[in-house]
Amino acid sequence: MSIIAWIVLGLIAGFIASKIVNKAGEGILLDIVLGIVGAVVGGFVFRFFGASGVTGLNLYSLLVAVAGAVIFLVVYHALRRTA
Repeated sequence: MSIIAWIVLGLIAGFIASKIVNKAGEGILLDIVLGIVGAVVGGFVFRFFGASGVTGLNLYSLLVAVAGAVIFLVVYHALRRTA
């Protein structure tokens, strides 16, 4: 996958995940970073359960990235509240 595809996937996934968890976007740059981190986290989680991770710029990869970003945001907010 090209860097442009990662950025586009990251932006869309990060925006959707931040809307699900926070009810507001994080900003364009943080949404991109959140989506890319979410794609990596989601890829690990999906592969752990026997499914494939991010496969390209498609709806399945968007689902993987959003799921990973939501997991990342929930863990981040849980750790930030306890600190």
